[in-house]
Amino acid sequence: MEWAWLIPIFSFAAAPLIVLFGKYLPSKGAFLSILAIVAGFGGFWVVLISWMGADPSTSGCFTSENTHLLTCDYERSWFNAGRIGDVGSVTLNWGILIDPLTIAVLGLVTFVAMMVQIYSLAYMKGDPRFGWYFAIHSMFAAAMLTLVLADNFLLLYVAWELVGICSYLLIGFWHERAAAREAAKKAFIVTRIGDVGLLIGILLIYREVGTFSMLDAFEAVRTGAMSEGVTTAAAILLFLGAMGKSAQIPFHVWLPDAMEGPTPVSALIHAATMVIAGVFLVARTFPIFEAYDADPLLIVSIVGLVTALVAATIALVATDLKRILAYSTISHLGLMMLSLGAFGYTAAIFHMMAHGFSKALLFLGAGSVLHSTEFQETGEMGGLRKVMPITAIVFSIGALSLGGIPILAGFWSKDEILVAVSDNRNVTFIVLTLFTAMLSALYMARAMFLVFFGPLKSQNEHAHESPGAMVVPMILLGVLALGFGLISFNWPGSYGGIGTFVYFKHAHDFHFEIWLGAVSIVLAVGAFIAAYLIYVKRSVSLENTRSNFFGILKVIENKYYFDEVYQWTIDRVVLVFSRSIAFFDRAIVNDIIVNGPADVTRKLGIAIRVHVTGHVYTYTLAMAIGSIGMAIFVWLRVA
Repeated sequence: MEWAWLIPIFSFAAAPLIVLFGKYLPSKGAFLSILAIVAGFGGFWVVLISWMGADPSTSGCFTSENTHLLTCDYERSWFNAGRIGDVGSVTLNWGILIDPLTIAVLGLVTFVAMMVQIYSLAYMKGDPRFGWYFAIHSMFAAAMLTLVLADNFLLLYVAWELVGICSYLLIGFWHERAAAREAAKKAFIVTRIGDVGLLIGILLIYREVGTFSMLDAFEAVRTGAMSEGVTTAAAILLFLGAMGKSAQIPFHVWLPDAMEGPTPVSALIHAATMVIAGVFLVARTFPIFEAYDADPLLIVSIVGLVTALVAATIALVATDLKRILAYSTISHLGLMMLSLGAFGYTAAIFHMMAHGFSKALLFLGAGSVLHSTEFQETGEMGGLRKVMPITAIVFSIGALSLGGIPILAGFWSKDEILVAVSDNRNVTFIVLTLFTAMLSALYMARAMFLVFFGPLKSQNEHAHESPGAMVVPMILLGVLALGFGLISFNWPGSYGGIGTFVYFKHAHDFHFEIWLGAVSIVLAVGAFIAAYLIYVKRSVSLENTRSNFFGILKVIENKYYFDEVYQWTIDRVVLVFSRSIAFFDRAIVNDIIVNGPADVTRKLGIAIRVHVTGHVYTYTLAMAIGSIGMAIFVWLRVA
């Protein structure tokens, strides 16, 4: 486990090698990026096996007082920062933290990134910046892996910002298009707002604890060395950063526009890197959130529920295939936050992984459709299962999984979230969560039926199945979307289900709430049947619904006017205020306060220099006039 730092280093090393030497290498160096992430995936298995064979007597390992899990911390001194403010000499460490949360997310990131990069070999073939694409892809994966491994807030923040930079470069990869440039800037700016909160929270913790170490901060919270007020403030500030990265309302507006990047980039962002960073941050710092009366967790659960519900309604009316999936991601990220806020630590991580495999599959499936048909609007599609059977099958597996259909992975992870919400939040939460789960099934069924079922449209008769490099990763992800839920069960032997591997303080075996499971199954299956009747059989018309709820639908179709409100605020408030400040700075501060004394001095100098001509006769005349004046003055005094 001490060598786990190599997992991101492989990809970090590949990126500059591709940039510098890619044009001289086969496939412009893409194979270096793929080899690096394959090595990282191998490193994940080494770490997993090593951790499973470790115990508190293993070097660097101990049973955490905060999580009650076997935790291994390996740190190396980076440099000594000397005296900082009132704090003495501070040694900054470059450390890695290995626990079940780290291992779970390492597996998700390395596997999905590996599948996406293999898929990209065919999808991005012929692109003039093919090598650059893989270089940034490699850097993106490396940054996320570093974030996951970090044992201190400073290293986490460096990786956090590097993730943001890489997402900016990949979202705006086709920067020749204005929409891509604007989407990249939007993602960068919106997430920076949350990042300010994260930075302030980190500095607040450092000011209170005197170190950037996460373990020391958690211990300070556990022992009461960090006061309740500071702990609550720190948790809320950390959550602001998580809200930005994980696209929680009101910071969600950047994620749908991020679809302007290449589709494999969308798969990586939505499944295993940028957007799960916020969920990971809350999970990693859970001892801070659940301390004292756990008030911050109520905020987390409320924001998560509102995000999940609002995004689900938008996904239900969106017509662009990638945007349907984007709003689906926002909704499921909201469910993960809701689960964490309802003390469903295990359920949130379980759903993060099940969603990651399914969402990567769905985006790669969407990329396969776009690659073949060149259409993104679902209205231009239909019947594609006849010409793209493999893509249709694997996409349907992903849709059924996220829709919560038994026995796929998404069903089991969603059930765990429902149990957590039911046990730890009031009835309003569980009712709205069930409603959101039903909407999730409905919009996933809608996307699946509109794209792959019904008659094949004439404009798609030329469509064909994607090449093997794209199909194989989809099949492998499909296998996980289908069977990953099996890890939730108790199996013969020492493994008692995911609740005995990833948990916070208390391990728990798999259990199934009959009434919750039955309700969720009825809602999910009913939603798929309704979607089939509406979009395939056309036996149910939506015209009456549209006419009766025209006003509400208009608001939803315009995404609740979040973008318009933000644009109005920028145009009418921010820019007007900025222009006022600029005028004050220019007219008052610059022209009067700074330049005023200089102008007075200059004009006075001009006024008094007219006698300096350089001509002798002028000076002689001045002397004569002066002498005469003095003589007259003396004569008048004497007289």
